[in-house]
Amino acid sequence: MDWISNTFDSLQLALYEAVVQPIVFGLGLGNLLEDAFDATGWLLLGLLQVAFILGGIRVLERRWPVEPVTDHAGVRTDVLYTLIHRLGLVRLVMFFTIQPLWDLTAAQLRLAGLPTWQLDGIWPGVTDIAWVSLLLYLVVFDFAGYWLHRWQHSLNWWWALHSLHHSQRQMTMWSDNRNHLLDDVILGTAFALLARFIGVEPGQFVAITVITQLHESLQHANVRLSFGAVGERLLVSPRFHRLHHSIGIGHETNGRGTLGGHNFGILLTLWDQLFRTASFANRFDPTGVRDQLPEEGGRDYGRGFWRQQWLGLVRLVRH
Repeated sequence: MDWISNTFDSLQLALYEAVVQPIVFGLGLGNLLEDAFDATGWLLLGLLQVAFILGGIRVLERRWPVEPVTDHAGVRTDVLYTLIHRLGLVRLVMFFTIQPLWDLTAAQLRLAGLPTWQLDGIWPGVTDIAWVSLLLYLVVFDFAGYWLHRWQHSLNWWWALHSLHHSQRQMTMWSDNRNHLLDDVILGTAFALLARFIGVEPGQFVAITVITQLHESLQHANVRLSFGAVGERLLVSPRFHRLHHSIGIGHETNGRGTLGGHNFGILLTLWDQLFRTASFANRFDPTGVRDQLPEEGGRDYGRGFWRQQWLGLVRLVRH
């Protein structure tokens, strides 16, 4: 573990000195050098994630694909979404726009006497062990993620944004980040406030983010893979999550236009089982949104990045 940590620190420093620091100075933002160094860590983690997606998950897609990929333009758009998110561009925008609001909110809460609850201190000697506290935080964040995901499907105004994520008719390992940017801001704000409230250390928050993102990339992969009868009762598999994306049934329940669906878990299938939203059907359905079908109106969700973002805002305003 020390070798991994030291190697990462060395790579982060090298990337910072060779690339990031000159850019920061060139932009006249020398007062942000410390923040730029932290951002370099996120950039490096993003590069490593992309390398893992290309070198690992792509092998599975080629070996056991669910369907042949024909919509190459749509996949290229998903690649763009992945690069924007994983390489820190969304995080950079949020730093200059949302971060000041987060800091102001946290300061006001402290002035109001609302203490930060240190979740890893609930069982001294046990939960303060690094890997134990990491698992504890993962469970808490996964529980919150499950309910936020359900609300994305049950609140019509939020579904107007989130439906963009479901509009990909050919899901691949790049499809996880196909989201409306406003949707990302809402989720990012919720998780950041949760992290502040329960006292997540920055290093733990980074680990939670990376673990979750890589697992979600695998879930969305075009791969005919399940984790078995036992494994899927623990972790979300590509098959389990593809059922969530099933066109017409993945996000809708009894009757057209009734939002709901099943398989909302992010990492664990526990919450779906506990709250009766789990489906373990042994099939790999086509993906998409019901109203994309010609017989249901053939709604256009856009082909390119900017068109998709604009149409998401149009749907939101209409709701």
